[in-house]
Amino acid sequence: MNMREQLTERVGKPHLSYSSLKYALGDMRLWEMYMRGQLKKESEALRFGSLYDLLLFEPEKFQDVYYTLDDTSIVASIGGANPRSTKRYKEWKAEAAQVAENADKILASEEDVKKAHQMIQRLDDCGLYDKRFKGGKFQVEFNVDLDGIPLKGFLDCLQDGFIVDSKSSRSIDKFRYDVNSWSYDIQAYIYTKVFNIKDFYWVVQEKAYPFYPADVKCTDETLFRGEMKFHQAIENIQAYLNGDKQTDQHYAEFVV
Repeated sequence: MNMREQLTERVGKPHLSYSSLKYALGDMRLWEMYMRGQLKKESEALRFGSLYDLLLFEPEKFQDVYYTLDDTSIVASIGGANPRSTKRYKEWKAEAAQVAENADKILASEEDVKKAHQMIQRLDDCGLYDKRFKGGKFQVEFNVDLDGIPLKGFLDCLQDGFIVDSKSSRSIDKFRYDVNSWSYDIQAYIYTKVFNIKDFYWVVQEKAYPFYPADVKCTDETLFRGEMKFHQAIENIQAYLNGDKQTDQHYAEFVV
């Protein structure tokens, strides 16, 4: 039985992704929950990131996916210091959310849409959009077996000779730490390996005005670290699939 068949039999999903591998580096019970679709993580950062990426790469699809919530009129009508905290506003927003749901769309605030447009404009103004994204293939899907490991995902931008991933960040200066803590290095390793392209870049942008952007090259050392993490995650997953009880008994151990 190959790994696709094992995964399907044990957790119902026939492939692995960057996110699943990230979980497999820690608690395998969380990994199992993620693979079974029981670990739904919603956050403002994730919601905004999805909205921003769609406007950046496939703006023509935005109206089909999102319902924009323009609350200018209702806020002006209610008045006061905190109109969005009132019962009237919350009832109005609930009605708008129902309209979006009925249309099978995602509710997006006018503020988030405006901010995303401003961020994209900053990339255009500084020339970084043309440098990294212009002429590329966006949201490229892959579903392959890499040395017997079934991998599925989407990369943001595939260029001739390099890969680009878009990231928003609290701070450009702290992004180097985010690469390790969020295991973006695994993501870089997977993408470069699947597409047999060595050069990988992150276009990083701060989410606070004036949306400071950065062009970040992934080093060989970072790719190597991602490779080591990848193989560790695969070892943990294979142990789980083989029924190794150590995966249930595993606990973190370190000193501080």
